[in-house]
Amino acid sequence: MLGFARQERPLAARMRPRTLDEFVGQDDLLGPTRALRAAIERDAVPSMILWGPPGSGKTTLAHIVARSTGAHFEGLTAVSAGVADLRRVVSEAKARGRLGTRTVLFIDEIHRFNKAQQDAVLPYVEDGTVTFIGATTENPSFEVNSALLSRARVFVLHPLSDDDVGAIVDSALADTERGLGNSGVRLADEARRLLVTLANGDARTALNALEFAAATAAAGDGARTIDAALVREAMQHRGSQYDKAGDMHYDVVSAFIKSIRASDPDAALYWLARMVDGGEDPLFIARRLVILASEDVGLADSNGLPIAIAAQRAAHFVGMPEGFFPLAHATLYLATAPKSNEVGRAFGAAMEDVKETRNDPVPMHLRNAPTRLMHELGYGAGYHYAHDDDTVTQLNLPPALEGRRYYKKRRPE
Repeated sequence: MLGFARQERPLAARMRPRTLDEFVGQDDLLGPTRALRAAIERDAVPSMILWGPPGSGKTTLAHIVARSTGAHFEGLTAVSAGVADLRRVVSEAKARGRLGTRTVLFIDEIHRFNKAQQDAVLPYVEDGTVTFIGATTENPSFEVNSALLSRARVFVLHPLSDDDVGAIVDSALADTERGLGNSGVRLADEARRLLVTLANGDARTALNALEFAAATAAAGDGARTIDAALVREAMQHRGSQYDKAGDMHYDVVSAFIKSIRASDPDAALYWLARMVDGGEDPLFIARRLVILASEDVGLADSNGLPIAIAAQRAAHFVGMPEGFFPLAHATLYLATAPKSNEVGRAFGAAMEDVKETRNDPVPMHLRNAPTRLMHELGYGAGYHYAHDDDTVTQLNLPPALEGRRYYKKRRPE
């Protein structure tokens, strides 16, 4: 493989920024006037939790914090580490501290620690034995216990922009010390655009694909250019931030439902496609469509509910990938249907009276009288069968609620 020597460490690891000036992206956290940057430069870093998607720079930032503040970096991953590992790190940190060296304890995927494991970190964060930095792709409000959360600042990292990813790719291609600068490989313009797009804001994904494509290009018959086809082969599948158990799951389905409610079929189809592409459970999508059919379309078009039920049954019967047809069918029908929230509003008003007023007995004329005793006690007395005489009106609510109106008839179009 002329001109391409294999490196022991992956390109993404070799190209990891070493200083704040090398760090690309997250300007709202690390820009020249931002508080976190100032804290790092003044060596006044608090314990923190870095919340952001994969490839946004969480681990890199933790390394930079340790290096910039002259601290020893100790990294654990919550996938495999336990309390015994924490005790070892703390013991070594105490010994190091007696010699004047501080320790940054970085715990990747902190959300995978259970409550007891998270609690085990607390005393050493409080007494300053370690500066704790946790990294998570999940919402800390739900995945990190409140005691640890109260002792750490939460900083949110966002997916890198295409410009950020492009700059990182260009740097890796040009760098002769850590990157591919000596490989003789060139990235075609179209291939660069595709690589950046498919990386989806994840720098690690971009660099891993670039490294694979470079190795493949270098192995060819003198072919030194990475073209779009090679990038697509190296990437295999677009980097996705969709997580069926995480925030994105709830955020995307919220956008899906609100787009249908707003009668925007194009947006609704886009968010449906995002869920299907992310491997979302089709029955979860169908359940939300069934709810929406009554909640947001309701009596304005009562055909919406049987169509949503039919989509649920069809998606279950057909399975994926073809199951997207009935889901898209129902999505388009409901998005373009007239809307009414009267079902939920009327029921909510009735429920409010149930909760806020006295629950009086059922009026005697509305009760069944299956036995002679009940008949003799007056059960059912005075009941008017509506089919026999629809001109007779009777009170069907408890007397205390006479005159209540929950349902408002829809005005004719």
